[in-house]
Amino acid sequence: MARSEQQGLQVLSALDAAKTQWYHFTAIVVAGMGFFTDAYDLFCISLVTKLLGRIYYTDLSKPNPGSLPPGVAAAVNGVAFCGTLSGQLFFGWLGDKLGRKSVYGMTLVLMVICSIGSGLSFAHTPTSVMASLCFFRFWLGFGIGGDYPLSATIMSEYANKKTRGAFIAAVFAMQGFGILAGGIVTLMISAIFRAAFPKPAYQDDAAGSIGTEADFVWRIILMVGAVPALLTYYWRMKMPETARYTALVAKNAKLAASDMSKVLQVQLEDESEKMEEMVRRGNNDFGLFSPEFARRHGLHLVGTATTWFLLDIAFYSQNLFQKDIFTAINWIHKARTMSALDEVFRISRAQTLIALCGTVPGYWFTVFLIDVVGRFKIQLMGFFMMTVFMLGLAIPYHHWTTPGNQVAFVVMYGFTFFFANFGPNATTFVVPAEIFPARLRSTCHGISAAAGKAGAMIGAFGFLYAAQDPHKPDAGYRPGIGVRNSLFVLAGVNLLGFALTFLVPEANGKSLEEMSGEAEDNEDEARGAKVQPSMA
Repeated sequence: MARSEQQGLQVLSALDAAKTQWYHFTAIVVAGMGFFTDAYDLFCISLVTKLLGRIYYTDLSKPNPGSLPPGVAAAVNGVAFCGTLSGQLFFGWLGDKLGRKSVYGMTLVLMVICSIGSGLSFAHTPTSVMASLCFFRFWLGFGIGGDYPLSATIMSEYANKKTRGAFIAAVFAMQGFGILAGGIVTLMISAIFRAAFPKPAYQDDAAGSIGTEADFVWRIILMVGAVPALLTYYWRMKMPETARYTALVAKNAKLAASDMSKVLQVQLEDESEKMEEMVRRGNNDFGLFSPEFARRHGLHLVGTATTWFLLDIAFYSQNLFQKDIFTAINWIHKARTMSALDEVFRISRAQTLIALCGTVPGYWFTVFLIDVVGRFKIQLMGFFMMTVFMLGLAIPYHHWTTPGNQVAFVVMYGFTFFFANFGPNATTFVVPAEIFPARLRSTCHGISAAAGKAGAMIGAFGFLYAAQDPHKPDAGYRPGIGVRNSLFVLAGVNLLGFALTFLVPEANGKSLEEMSGEAEDNEDEARGAKVQPSMA
């Protein structure tokens, strides 16, 4: 018999060996809808920042419509990242203390309240509106942050070992649909308001190009994010706590067997005596900051955290050259030639096409191949191909931006997104949910994810400043190193991610207890218990 089957709990062996059943798909949808909401809420703000600038910062005497000042733009776009990073650390830790299910509900309630609050950011001055929006966006991000470790951990602990990678990746792939939904919702709402309240271009009528109706558009878009979170809450609360948490952390083997008997529709025996013996032996009880954790999993945690950090620097900085692409292929005209709602419509159309063609397919390639190819190879390939395409954009950068080469530019740009998602953007989410002990799994995933969000802030804002033209920076920005040199730096970031991937073990086809070392501890302790009497 296999080691984990011989000495481990029957309920965990049953989960590992279970055939794919309806409850697996239910768990994917329930956990995935949280991620769908996360992506919608995080990314929809970028669709309306131009509109916010027009509404609150336009000087009608100027030839061009207003835009958010650099500091305000950074705050509006970045405050949710700060909240997400904090939430990943806090709820990751709390998920290991209180259980996955109860903390899961807290994050959803917070997301519903703050999505609505973001849209209700009423005040009398632009500064106070932005301050109110930033307040709710921070706490929205805090709730979203909790969803990362909890969604991944719940799915990993429910899945069988044969298709676990695909199931966790499918939860993460809902992010692609969330980004797509943000574009589609914005497209629909802006189209409806454009048709109902047609407005002239800014250059024809500066005041009339905005209109009072535009203020409703961004508020509705942000508040729609509460709907999927609200719909998911009931189903999340119906899911039982994961058997691995109940048995290995809460030490209640009877409840774990009872819960999983209903889910798996098989009869599992009460293993309370075996559980009591494991507790008595003090099996595998080292802490996060212990020398034992450092010896066993220290390099693994360094690997998952650094690769996620480097991936998000590259992934989130890719937005820095979207404006060049959209302008080059004439998807977005000069701001003064459009009304406020025209601009929102065109931006959302462009983002939706990028998501549909580059973002969503990459996620699902990972879902279908991760348990065939393995996490390690997909992550290596993704980082390598991102390096290649970044260099392919950087070396002949001036060639791509000249008329006649726009289609090839868009294809190259789309491939960088594709190989991010069919690569480390998915695997950095999957692996931390598989390789750490049950009682530290959510915490370690939260630490890894928080490192990623730190990278996202560097990518989204550090490179926004770095990529400024050294001779003609955008209004309000200082000269930077330019887009071409930024792309060279990002290629180096991807290459470093490729190298650090070698710190992360392959989890394909192995049980969670094998990866964390908990199965070996069970056998070693049991062997020790058998040997001791003969030595007396």
